[in-house]
Amino acid sequence: MKIINKKTINQVGGVKITQLDIFSPDIAAKALPGQFIMLMVSENGERIPLTLVNTDKEKGIVSLIFQEAGFTTKSLGKLNPGDCLYSLVGPLGHPTEIKKFGKVILVGGGVGIAEILPIARALKQAGNQITTILGSRSKDLLILETELKSASDEIYIMTDDGSYGKKGFTTDMLKVLLAKDKYDLVYAVGPIPMMKRIVSVSKEFNVKTLVSLNALMVDATGMCGCCRVTVFDKVKFSCVDGPDFDGFGVDWEELEKRNKVYTVQEKHICNLFPKS
Repeated sequence: MKIINKKTINQVGGVKITQLDIFSPDIAAKALPGQFIMLMVSENGERIPLTLVNTDKEKGIVSLIFQEAGFTTKSLGKLNPGDCLYSLVGPLGHPTEIKKFGKVILVGGGVGIAEILPIARALKQAGNQITTILGSRSKDLLILETELKSASDEIYIMTDDGSYGKKGFTTDMLKVLLAKDKYDLVYAVGPIPMMKRIVSVSKEFNVKTLVSLNALMVDATGMCGCCRVTVFDKVKFSCVDGPDFDGFGVDWEELEKRNKVYTVQEKHICNLFPKS
């Protein structure tokens, strides 16, 4: 669990996105697209889930990309090559279904872009035609454009401020594409409000839509029940039943409310440990 390499992908204002390459041969050997790991920076720290962005089975290395937002991710960002994590568990969750669907649209927003990279590569290798839509607040916060270009047949960039690509949201481009042509699958990863809007658009065109849910997790083995979500009126657990779910069945209002449960506590922790 030693950190082999560290790279700052983006740093704009108070936003910093970091990549860590970690030596973990057992996880690298088994990990599949869509799965995640659970890590602890220190013995007394919290567990946090992060998606496996890349795996090198020969070298035994897994790559993680994260935004240094809360206390734990900021602590993780302070580690350097040669340092070791206290705990790393995985791969967890069901891998994304990889087969030949036909024409697929992948939508990534913010740091969620990192999560669609291994899926784009796998779906492309399975013979699908890949159209990718990436969304970020500005050009400076966009990540992995070059890597996703090589895994896509078409790629569209949307920025909130119009500093790069087209001004607007991922849903704007999705609506244009679905109105113009027939697609077999939409797969979306990003902030909950973005995924909720994506599902609303794809529903208009009756296109199967999968979403990777970032529900709150504590245990990640199905024991704590913290990550439960309602899908087609049935209770599911993101860690063991997901993280991929049919977006048409997700109770988005419930998910949004549950993910805000610890907002006050998170602010309190950030005030106790201010950014250095």
